Amino acid sequence: MTRFGQRARLALSRWTPAGRRAAAAPDAPVEVQPGSNGHRGGWLHDLNGRLHLRQGHSGVGGVGANELATVAPEAGPSVPDDTQVLQVLDLAMRVGEVLLSSGEGVAETTETMLRLADAGGLPTCEVDITFTSMTMSCHRGMVAPPVTTMRLVRYRSMDLTRLTDVAMLVGRVEREELSFTEAATELDVINRARHPYPRWLTTAAWAGMAASVAVLLGGGPVAAVVAFGATGVIDRIGRLLNRYRLPLFFQQMCGALLATGITAVLLYFSLLPAGTRPSLVVAAALTVLLSGLSVVGAVRDAIDGFFLTAAGRAGEITMFSAGLLGGVVLVLKAALVFGVELSVAGPLPSSNLSLAVRAFAAGMTSGLFALAGYSPVRYLPSAAGTGAAAWLLYTLLQQAGFGPVVATGIAAIGLGTFSGLLHRFTGVPRLVITLGAITPLLPGLTAYQGFYQLAVSGVTDGLVTVMLALAIGLALAGGVALGEWLTTELRPATPLSAPGAGAK
Repeated sequence: MTRFGQRARLALSRWTPAGRRAAAAPDAPVEVQPGSNGHRGGWLHDLNGRLHLRQGHSGVGGVGANELATVAPEAGPSVPDDTQVLQVLDLAMRVGEVLLSSGEGVAETTETMLRLADAGGLPTCEVDITFTSMTMSCHRGMVAPPVTTMRLVRYRSMDLTRLTDVAMLVGRVEREELSFTEAATELDVINRARHPYPRWLTTAAWAGMAASVAVLLGGGPVAAVVAFGATGVIDRIGRLLNRYRLPLFFQQMCGALLATGITAVLLYFSLLPAGTRPSLVVAAALTVLLSGLSVVGAVRDAIDGFFLTAAGRAGEITMFSAGLLGGVVLVLKAALVFGVELSVAGPLPSSNLSLAVRAFAAGMTSGLFALAGYSPVRYLPSAAGTGAAAWLLYTLLQQAGFGPVVATGIAAIGLGTFSGLLHRFTGVPRLVITLGAITPLLPGLTAYQGFYQLAVSGVTDGLVTVMLALAIGLALAGGVALGEWLTTELRPATPLSAPGAGAK
């Protein structure tokens, strides 16, 4: 043993009980047990315990109190007890479930859950979200083991009123107007509440939306009426099939079958007057069916780096679009057997009057979609105005010589910027405005043209047109995401206030 080791062992032995007795009685021999240094727990264990007990005194064995404080390792963040941790995590998970099932992006859902956890005194939490599950963990350092919980998202239903109420609830918790116990009770009330509008009104809204799309595409009153009736039938049959838990893929196929089949039957029996443009009826119904797909959410998740959830949503969109394709192609093939051809309508004539009427129809399309999605009444004018302005910008860009993809992207950037500003200054969820406002820009007519070419003209032309529709959809989603991102650096979001104090 080196000289330094001998000195260190001699100095440390003075801290053992045997060493202290030897110091008190120098003539008495010191008995040191091999391997324990006079203590059952070992001399190092005894030294560590005495260092902790002597913290706060002026000095111990020549070592200052400040130096002793640095010897003990940090225990980690201070957190509430297990009951509080479980209560906060449960509320955050349930709020996240509502947001994710309503179509909110993963980044927004994660941020909301972390804000809620921080308001509950849990600043060291992690959230992991996939397409169908959420996991949240609270790290407690060396004080206690971490607490982790998981929840599956078993349903997906669009209720923009519920989404708005949950956003208001989170804001009240952050402002300490509600305790977590009261917030959990109120969240139960929100989840159990009925939809704000009766079912017949939402069916009428979907049907009215299809009629507005038919006018937007250049159809006349007859095309609007047929689109209204066909979409109303599709919605009621879809609700019936949903009760029997038919997979959504087959529900989308049935919707496309009905939209194309009803139009083909009316055309076969010459029930449509000349110049009706039956393809616009089918395109209007397809636009309604496409509006329920989370294209914006999928692209936004991919841009934000949540590739797993983006891939899941992209797969869902692909399957549902394949259902639409299968339904349309089946009916078109059958119609050709009976000599009925649902050819795509030609280019639309342009005039100032038709532009104003179609801009009004675009606003009605957005507002009726928001109504069908159970949006609060006070936000319906915002959704309608944003949709009309976005479509008008898109049309002016096309008249200036821009292609459909570029024009759609630029209009979507303006749309996303407005919805982002509204969210930053009033706290209204972006989806309440965005989902309805993008509807007039959906490529329903382009998609139908591609389906028709696949069934009649040829695979090559059809694939090119379908890819064009896909490019328009991606430009729409990417533009909205970029516009919302441009507003993130303005100032912190204002918590959503009560209807009487906030935006009307």
